[in-house]
Amino acid sequence: MTRLVIGVDSSTQSTKAIAWDDKGNAIAEGRCDIPLNNPSLEKFEQDVEDWWKAFCVSCSELAKKIDITKVEGLAISNQRETLAKLDKSGKAVYPATVWMDKRSLEEVEELNSIMGEGQIHKITGRPKDPCPCLYRVYWLKKNEKKIFDKVACFADVQAFLVHRLSGEFNTGWISSDPHGMFDVVNKCWSKDILEHLNIDESRLPKSFKPGTCIGKVSKDASHQTGLKEGLSIFAAGGDGQLAGLGTNCTKSDRAYINLGTAVVSGVWSKDYKISKNWRTEIAAHGEGFIMENVLLSGALLVNWYVDQFIHGDRKDPNFFKNLEEQINKIPIGSDGLILQPYTGGVMDPYWDSYARGIIVGLSISHTPYHVYRSILEGLTLDSVFRTQNIEKETGINVKEYLAIGGGANSPAWVQMLADASGKNVLIADTVEASSLGAGMIAAYGAGWYSSIKESAENMSGKTRLIEPNLDNKSKYQDLINIYQNVYDSNKSINKSLVQFTEKYKS
Repeated sequence: MTRLVIGVDSSTQSTKAIAWDDKGNAIAEGRCDIPLNNPSLEKFEQDVEDWWKAFCVSCSELAKKIDITKVEGLAISNQRETLAKLDKSGKAVYPATVWMDKRSLEEVEELNSIMGEGQIHKITGRPKDPCPCLYRVYWLKKNEKKIFDKVACFADVQAFLVHRLSGEFNTGWISSDPHGMFDVVNKCWSKDILEHLNIDESRLPKSFKPGTCIGKVSKDASHQTGLKEGLSIFAAGGDGQLAGLGTNCTKSDRAYINLGTAVVSGVWSKDYKISKNWRTEIAAHGEGFIMENVLLSGALLVNWYVDQFIHGDRKDPNFFKNLEEQINKIPIGSDGLILQPYTGGVMDPYWDSYARGIIVGLSISHTPYHVYRSILEGLTLDSVFRTQNIEKETGINVKEYLAIGGGANSPAWVQMLADASGKNVLIADTVEASSLGAGMIAAYGAGWYSSIKESAENMSGKTRLIEPNLDNKSKYQDLINIYQNVYDSNKSINKSLVQFTEKYKS
């Protein structure tokens, strides 16, 4: 059997442990779901023990399917902006707060006011938004001071797992970056930000360049996971950046787009550039940066809608095929219906946690299929104008998208993306791009390739081409011009509704 590496993707909903060969072929995998707790409207939490359980189950399942002695390295992809609060032994002293958590809205404004408007953005590449971890650290300091004082390590998911595997609180740059406390240019924890949070660098994981060996699997961890004792763990990190690496988006002419639970797209840049039109992150291979767009509603909104309003079982293989046959009969623009998919707030370019979903133009002539088409169109229009913002502001020319995630299996959605952007859309042959990206880093760490970029070139898989119908591009551009007015026209209404709900909630 050929030599192998393991890419573990510890995401929000599940952990996948996948063995990859040197050509980027998935040899076998193990999976385990992770529970998500939503104790109140603005709070999203997880138990770190569920992260470890899912890691152990998925790796043990994988180990039964392969010759574990052939594995030469492991790297971890993790959900970003999710924060564990651990004691010295690695046990949680407070639930982990997930990236969707919105408890720190007041702290976002307060901390930016204290440090100076735009200063955090300049250091970290992260515009003002409750998603980065630093605001929840500040919230804990203000609201749970006794808990705050007990925390020995404010850890990302990778750092937690590496500690369980090796006893070391170590992580990678691209896991530290999403904390919002990391100086992404100088690749170190920001002394200025830590000083304002009143935490010492010793209370954060040590952070290393991608591909660095950050631990080895201990004897005890080997028994729990099925991994071989002494296996090297190489620094990887954030699932978004690793998805870009897994699709070989290491040049500025190709953007990755993950049509998953959220719609996340990114473009590589050699230079560090910041703007409200994107958030800037360290690229997965440690060279250059990613300018990333995030639309919080993606397949999450699609699945919610069909579960609530369309009869049938969406697990049926023909369910979405039948839906797409119906919406293909409806013209571009859904017969005058537009849907703004900001159901849980919006990040770039507005950075507005009060934003909500909006349907405009509804008439009694519309059917549930019109609404379904308008959801896909809304997600598409939003993605396209965000990429256009990057192109206009930076001069970068994106020639093609490479699509991953469950939504890439939707012919209607990817054709909309091609037509609306006027760009080719490539469909990756694996939906597990984040795990593959981690596998590429492990392959470099194991010495298979001379650089992580070379790993990506050799291990990225085949793609299927979707060409745009350029006759439709002008129609979609007219629709984008209308769509972009929806947010501004409803901004104050949405905020008033959210405040009303908060005021009168039982």
